[in-house]
Amino acid sequence: MHINRRQFFKVCTATVGSSSLATLGFSPDEVRAEVREFKLTRTTETRNTCPYCSVGCGLLIHSLGDSSKNAVADIVHIEGDPDHPVNRGTLCPKGAGLLDFVHSPNRLKYPEYRAPGSKHWQRITWNEAFSRIATLMKADRDAHFIAKNDKGQTVNRWLSTGFLAASASSNETGHLTQKIARSLGMLAFDNQARV
Repeated sequence: MHINRRQFFKVCTATVGSSSLATLGFSPDEVRAEVREFKLTRTTETRNTCPYCSVGCGLLIHSLGDSSKNAVADIVHIEGDPDHPVNRGTLCPKGAGLLDFVHSPNRLKYPEYRAPGSKHWQRITWNEAFSRIATLMKADRDAHFIAKNDKGQTVNRWLSTGFLAASASSNETGHLTQKIARSLGMLAFDNQARV
């Protein structure tokens, strides 16, 4: 092999330079072996319940953010809660894919209303949505409330509307929901756990 003077100096410089860097601790193997920071080290952990089915699995939601007032944290990881008595850290495929649901551009984040006969949904505020629901419930209850049956006995029934409660709520919340529905006279009351 024939090399000229310039090529000889390039080979010598590269050899001495790389061996000098290795003796100073700049070995590529050592750099690759550096311990990386765990991705959840600086996250805030929040416990929650899976929204999908009636099982009510526990979740750990990890978010990154500076925790300042009115700052929205970015959810970076969702996993099963190992301390939750229902799922003990396991999640079904839907629960395991919750991170995609949270970051989906198609996720509905506000109430919408579609007028009768219209093909388009329009965005409304939460106050408008709650007011509309309350107004329609009162109108339906006033129109269909049965105070007495054929025998003249007081029954206080509202048969034209039903109520479906969430199963992932606590016993106390379920008890209050039952009391509210029954106090309005609703007989059609069910829980998501049975559906």
